[in-house]
Amino acid sequence: MKLAMIGLGKMGGFMSERLMKGGHEIVAFDLSQQAVESLAAKGAEASTSLVDAISKLPSPKIAWVMLPEGAPTHDTIVELSKLFTSGDVIIDGGNTNYEDHMATAAEITPSGVHLLDAGTSGGVWGLTEGYCLMVGGEASAVSAVEPIFTCLAPPGGYAHVGPIGAGHFVKMVHNGIEYGLMQAYAEGFEIMAAAKEFNLDLHEISAIWRYGSVVRSWLLELTELALADSEGFAKIEGIVTDTGEGRWTVEEAVRRAVPAPVITTALYARFASRDPNSLSNRLVSAMRHQFGGHAVVTGGS
Repeated sequence: MKLAMIGLGKMGGFMSERLMKGGHEIVAFDLSQQAVESLAAKGAEASTSLVDAISKLPSPKIAWVMLPEGAPTHDTIVELSKLFTSGDVIIDGGNTNYEDHMATAAEITPSGVHLLDAGTSGGVWGLTEGYCLMVGGEASAVSAVEPIFTCLAPPGGYAHVGPIGAGHFVKMVHNGIEYGLMQAYAEGFEIMAAAKEFNLDLHEISAIWRYGSVVRSWLLELTELALADSEGFAKIEGIVTDTGEGRWTVEEAVRRAVPAPVITTALYARFASRDPNSLSNRLVSAMRHQFGGHAVVTGGS
């Protein structure tokens, strides 16, 4: 199949490469001409604008949007819908909020253009390992472009999970679970690091846990890789950002009255990591000093 890949960051670029290796044709567009030229050197057809990219597609036209969530994705989809005709397909593979996606789908419905949501997991390893795809949208439209999904995904790693918005909803929850898993691993390894009397080799432990252990997983494999480079790991600061999906998962849990203490705590831990000298921690220390005379640690100035 021939499709336009709109957005050639690490995900969009690698996905394009995997699709081309699978026999599909890619028309590449990105605001960075360097990114376009780089992919063109690997076999993609370069384009200079969104209009130019779409002009190079046969009918029915297919475009995969791989852009940051919010206005960049919404505005691009709306613009594409004006360039497309009834029956063409737009796939949003970014981390879009599922409600925003459903609103955009309703906005372009009069055009007859199909909008699919493809929750995409795999990161920078997806080029070689494949991408897990959680796809939402009208069944006929999903079926029409299914060869794209089966090419990107490893065997068993793709499913049409439901109607419009379902793909992004499932991916949101997936990322919320990811928060909890990573936090559990991190806390466990910190406890072991604090047991100085045993002089534990954390890299060795992460390696053996990968085989036969009930906590083995791909995240554990990545932990082992991170700990293998002790010098590089030592340079990493403990500031952990979040890209929105964990927050949305917690908000959904509250809205639906579903208890999600692990995911919620993991999200709050990320918030706490960004301010090691937070007012709340300082105030707790001050209160302990006031009522119990407990020692406080003070800095300069």
